[in-house]
Order: sequence, then C-alpha cells, then structure tokens
Amino acid sequence: MLGFAGTREWVEAQSVTGTFTTIRRWTFFALHLILFATPWIPVGGHPAILVDLPHRQVFAFGSVFTAADTIFLLIMLLFLAFSLFFFTSLLGRLWCGYACPQTVFLEAWIRPIEQWIEGDRSRRLHRGRGGLSFDLAWRRVVKWLAFALVAVVVSMAFVSYFAGARELWMGQGGPVEYTIVAILSGVFFLDFAWFREQFCNYLCPYARFQGALTDNETIQVTYFPVRGEPRGGKTAAADGRCIECNKCVVVCPQGIDIRNGFQLECIACSRCIDACHGVMEQLGHPSLVGYSSMAEMQGGKRPRFLRPRTLAYAALLVGLVVSGVAMARGRVPFEVTVNRTPGSLYTMDADGAVRNTFLLKVTSNESAPGAVTYAVRVEGLADAEVIVPEFSLQSSESHTAPLVIRLPATATLSRTIPFRVLVSAPSGEVTVEATFKTGASDGRE
Repeated sequence: MLGFAGTREWVEAQSVTGTFTTIRRWTFFALHLILFATPWIPVGGHPAILVDLPHRQVFAFGSVFTAADTIFLLIMLLFLAFSLFFFTSLLGRLWCGYACPQTVFLEAWIRPIEQWIEGDRSRRLHRGRGGLSFDLAWRRVVKWLAFALVAVVVSMAFVSYFAGARELWMGQGGPVEYTIVAILSGVFFLDFAWFREQFCNYLCPYARFQGALTDNETIQVTYFPVRGEPRGGKTAAADGRCIECNKCVVVCPQGIDIRNGFQLECIACSRCIDACHGVMEQLGHPSLVGYSSMAEMQGGKRPRFLRPRTLAYAALLVGLVVSGVAMARGRVPFEVTVNRTPGSLYTMDADGAVRNTFLLKVTSNESAPGAVTYAVRVEGLADAEVIVPEFSLQSSESHTAPLVIRLPATATLSRTIPFRVLVSAPSGEVTVEATFKTGASDGRE
C-alpha cells in the first residue's frame, strides 16, 4: 500500500518495558477514565460534561453555560493553547508522547491487540515476508474486526459528550448522532489499520511549529554521542559505548533512529530510553538515550526552567486563570432580556396614567436542582406601579412574562425616561437598562 512518499515502509514497533513505559500506561489509564467516565457522572442533574449543541448550552461540573458565556470558552481555549506552549518550551513534545489521543489509542489498544493476535515484531515480519496464507489472512481479518470494534467504542465515547452517554449507549439517540458515530468510526478505523504514524508525519501541525516554541534549553529525548560513539567494536560493551543492537530503532513507533539526532518525527514517547536502558543496564553502564537539552549537550550547561520564554508563557497562564476566576465569581447563573411589546410604545389609561408594557424573559442557568423564584423591581421611575406575575424556574428553563409599568401623568414627565429593571434570585442579581415612553410634547428627552 502506498504512503505519501513512494512505497510505504510499515513501522512494526517492538514491545518494550521500562520506567517511562509504566508512567505512560498509568497516564493512559487516567485519560481513558476521564474519556469514558465523565459523561456518565451526574452533577446537578446533568452529566459532568455535556455539550448540548441544539440548545446552545454546555453543562460543565454543575454549571450551565450558554452563548452569552462565550468569553469563558475563549479563555479556556487560550489557556489550553498557552499550556501547550509552556510545557513544550520546557519538555518538548510531552503532549505527543503522553497525552495525544493518537498516541494513547495506538499504544493502549491497537498495538497490544496486534501483538496478541499476530505476535511480536519478529513474528509479524516473518508472516509478512511469507506472502498471503490462511494463517496470515485469518489473523488480519480478526485484527481488523478488533480495530473496528475499538473505533466504534472510541467514537461512542466521544459523541457521548454531545448526545448524552446514557441515551447514546442505550440505543435512544437520534439518526444524526449515530451517523456521526459511523463516520468517526470509519475515520478511526482507517487511522488504526493504515494511517498510524503518517498522521504525525504528514497531518499534525504540531511537529511543524514546535520549533518556534523550543530553544536550546528545552529538555528533549536525546542520544548522548559522547558516551555512545564510536559505535561497535570489540570493546564497546566494556566501554559503555553503543553496541549497535538497534533496540532503540525497532521500538520506535515513528520508525526513526534517535542516534541520528533530533528529528521532527520524534514524539518523545521515551520508548527508546527504556529500550537502551534495558540493554545497557545488563552491561553495567548508564543508558545512552535520555532527556537532555541542546545547551547541555554542547557545553554542559544545565537547562534553566526560568527563562524569558517560559516566564512569558507562565505569566499569560496566570493572567488567564485570574481573569477566568474573577469572571466566574461575578457571573450570575441566569439571563434576562427586556423588550418592548411589539406595536405599542405607550398607552394612556382611563385614570390618566401612562402605561408601558414589556416582555421580560428570564433563562435559568442554575446548577442546583429545584425551582428558583425570581423577584423583579424597577429603579429610576418615581411613583411607578410595577405589575409582573411571580414565577419560578427549574434549571435550564426559560420563562417570558409581561412586565407592566404605570406612571401617573404629570406635567414634569419627559418624553423618554431611562430606568433599570432588576431581576434577583438567591444566586445574584441582573440589571437591564430600558426606557419608558410617555408621549410628552415638551421636547425633553
């Protein structure tokens, strides 16, 4: 099958064990727990995280956000972006090796399934060289069926954040949701069965712009040529030099040789570190591959964590957190709009009072279960009579009520009088500016 640059050379990564592999496995477990469990955890009568696109609402750990809270989405996206920049400047492609979904699913599901059905790297290569046979065919079919099942499960978990986990997994979702699941399953299956490392090499933009985020003091996976060169020779094992076992090459999921220096394809998964450590430990020498920086490699200078680049990113992150917390503390969990009744500016009642009628709409974004009662009052209109029915709302419920305001007719009334409508609840108060029309002809506004 063809890749993007001539004949595809399949990467058959050998399994490996070690300290960093164990760390990654626990990291993958935590990420899977978040992915699969979060949509099932009820908080305030709703899933912990649910993006309700049809109603333009987001339920997040008991809070309800609507289109009016888009600023919080912007702050969150900026925080995630600058967090990526910050950790990249410190530790290189930490995201790619330990948290990227592409890496997580391939390492936690696909490669173990492949090894279980087809054997480790040597057996897979041996079967592939033997040409098409019944043994190879049935293993490939079973493997692809397992990949398809994983693709469906992952797609269902992802769509659960938008359609509700219980409804989706119980077969109560709509045709749109299941169509999206089918499309995503096809994309994931293509990635698991064929695309794999080509996604990192050709599609992911992170590898292309990471050079702008790193410097000579960024810690990255590095081969130590001072200890490893010259390679081979009769005394290599005794001297602690590279014995050219190629373990660091055959375990690499990207198919690169870390001994050739830094390469864009490297995802900093640390598999080569574990592989080299396992070999050199048996020979009584330290690993020839580890974490280091260009500055340390060139002049022995220890990397600084506090430097202009990292301080700038850290300052931006702190600013975003402070802004987000301040805005969250001042946020009132309900929305209010006041609009004049269409077709009428004012009405003169029989007793001479001037009446304006408005439509008051209140949308509850309260996270607590149960009904909340809202109180309405008016400021800026002396001697005004305010008529509005009492109402209570459940979480995510909206209510539109007539708001009638009457003012006694006097010679001092202006044609337009600004005032404020204040709607209050136990969780806070919202103020809306409005104007009262009287029809006075004295020219005052």
